[in-house]
Amino acid sequence: MPEEEKVPVYIMNKRYMVPASLTIMGALEYAGYQLKRGCGCREGFCGACATVYRVPGSYKVQYGLACQSVVEPDMYIAQLPFFPAVKKTYDIEKLKPENDTLITIYPEIGRCVACNTCTKSCPQDLEVMDYIQAALRGDIEKVAHLSFDCIMCGLCAARCPAEIVHYNVGILARRLYGKYLNPKSKHLEDRLEDIEKGKFDAELEELKNMSREELEKTYIARDLDFKIT
Repeated sequence: MPEEEKVPVYIMNKRYMVPASLTIMGALEYAGYQLKRGCGCREGFCGACATVYRVPGSYKVQYGLACQSVVEPDMYIAQLPFFPAVKKTYDIEKLKPENDTLITIYPEIGRCVACNTCTKSCPQDLEVMDYIQAALRGDIEKVAHLSFDCIMCGLCAARCPAEIVHYNVGILARRLYGKYLNPKSKHLEDRLEDIEKGKFDAELEELKNMSREELEKTYIARDLDFKIT
């Protein structure tokens, strides 16, 4: 089997030859870096591996997740494992889901110039600018829905000329929606009541006392509400 093609990449300004099929995260490990921070789920769901890079012939600074972005020849890579941003302190129990709640807590959303840079930088392809505009209108439900898949990587805030921390606005909207606006689930309330009354204590204790082999057999034999095809 022929050896896979390798391409040059620059990590911390040092040149490495890595297989062309690797993600940036894979290239870092191939080059000998041990990832202790800036590495979480490895599947694009946690937002821990925010990365900045440039490629030859382009004036743009590119943003992405290291676990999703595939290496390109001669790309220059820098990690952003943490993006410093202001997160306001509030008591969700004392807030009300009113039209001005979001802009009162995060008045900087009023500086949005609708440049759409936040949306272009989002690795989840979320309509970030749209939910900030919804926040300006006080539409908490729309903000909650449009920001639902946000992984809090911080790349939108890194690019915003108005210095808005979009993901913190989104999480406040989701908290308000979940607590005050989302229809209550009778099934959830019933299940919580069952748990509080100890309905499942005996089954839980039985599971805790099982061996690994017994747990695996029980898991495989469990009843499913769907078929795996």
